Amino acid sequence: MKNHIVFMCTFALITILLQVRTISAQPAAAPAPAGPTNITKILEKAGQFSTLIRLLKSTQVGDQINTQLNNSNQGLTLFAPPDNAFSNLKSGTLNGLTDQEKVELIQFHVVPTFLSVSNFQTVSNPLRTQAGNANNGQFPLNVTTGGNQVNITTGVVDTTIANTIYTDNMLAVYQIDKVLLPLDIFGPPAPAAAPKPQKGSAPTSKDKSADASPSDDDSSDAMGRACHGVLSFFVAAIILALSL
Repeated sequence: MKNHIVFMCTFALITILLQVRTISAQPAAAPAPAGPTNITKILEKAGQFSTLIRLLKSTQVGDQINTQLNNSNQGLTLFAPPDNAFSNLKSGTLNGLTDQEKVELIQFHVVPTFLSVSNFQTVSNPLRTQAGNANNGQFPLNVTTGGNQVNITTGVVDTTIANTIYTDNMLAVYQIDKVLLPLDIFGPPAPAAAPKPQKGSAPTSKDKSADASPSDDDSSDAMGRACHGVLSFFVAAIILALSL
């Protein structure tokens, strides 16, 4: 009986060891694949970017960023002003923009290439943004570095990169201290051209005076000649009378 109990215990132990070995030999479950890059979710996780998120959605620039990141190998860089940067704008600045100007404002914060912090030291100015070509003076964005500081100027505002919110091999998101205001929208207006005279318009008093001047001169010359003729006639008459 004792040997039977020992045999059963040994058999049970061997069975348990075999099961443990089988379980441990099974491959571990693969981690869940990462979801597609979503710029608004990145900003939501960082916090304090509700105004920028709202503008990314209303202008559909956020969708354009996500589509480009998830369907191409072309990287992007986003300069992200926080809520207090928008609050520091002059009252009515955003409400005074047209829908197209709002699109251009947000696109002005997007560089269509991936820029690491070290890239700012060698990048060529002006940077090209999604708002348009910077070389025509409409959307210039210039970057300079000093030590670890990255300075950005638009011709309207100057700001710096405060910190890095997110970065990988495709997308870099940097927090900046101010909203980047493009020169084309917020710069001083171009001087108005002088109006051209309309065809068939009535001449001004100055024009009339200028037109009348030649005729006045002609009248004076005619009167002078007439007076000289009369004077010559009287002189000739006097000489003739004295000679008789």
